Amino acid sequence: MRGTATWSGTISLGMVAVPVRLYAATEEHTARLHEIHVPDGSRVRHRRFCSAEGREIPYGEVGRGVALPDGRMLPLSEDDLARLPLPTRHTITVAGFIEPTGVVPISYDRPYYVAPAAPEAERPYALLVEVLSRTGLVAMAKIVIRSRERRAVLRPYLGLLLLQTLRWRDENRDPGDLAHLAPAVPLSDRERRLAEVLVQEMTGVDDSVDRDGYAHALEQLVDAVVAGDTPAEPPGPEPVADLMTALPARHPTKQPSKGGRKKK
Repeated sequence: MRGTATWSGTISLGMVAVPVRLYAATEEHTARLHEIHVPDGSRVRHRRFCSAEGREIPYGEVGRGVALPDGRMLPLSEDDLARLPLPTRHTITVAGFIEPTGVVPISYDRPYYVAPAAPEAERPYALLVEVLSRTGLVAMAKIVIRSRERRAVLRPYLGLLLLQTLRWRDENRDPGDLAHLAPAVPLSDRERRLAEVLVQEMTGVDDSVDRDGYAHALEQLVDAVVAGDTPAEPPGPEPVADLMTALPARHPTKQPSKGGRKKK
């Protein structure tokens, strides 16, 4: 496993404890735009400024605190935070196992690879990977990462365990007023069959060539500006076509299947 572990602890599974480490499973390669002072093009820096003393302070003087109801700030030291009465501070506590469909898709957050942290952990770790692979279930758990307790799921992935943190239910926004925008139009059987034909035609995705189109476009823009050329005009949106006319136009002889077997 490459990289530095971001978390060390155990998976608590009933009476079984498996020592593990977490490693970041993703990294960003996004082209980054910096804030600049427009008149002279210089970088804009954000500094740590103490409002009480009216001066910039070094990172070593920066701590953490909690705002009290009366407006005062209560400082909390690292020793204070180390005494948090949370059983999940160094433990991935498994509550049970469910079908993956039981996890609301909007809840998924950050993924981590989970690796055994000691030789004695390898067998129970491998057994957990195997049983999750065979049953198709995921483990629901809780974990504390970066001073926050999170729900999480454990699932097998490429022979390893993958832990993916989940947002709490009250962090997921209800569509609210957007719900009324869901179309409530009657659909005909022919429309449904045409849509199924389109889906079947587009089944399967080749993602072997996977790159950030924005980063590539930004590189082209920078090259053009540096060379003194006029940047190319961005492509316009594709014209919107109605499904009922677009699909028959692409396949004039293709008829959507009505299902069932033909009578002889």
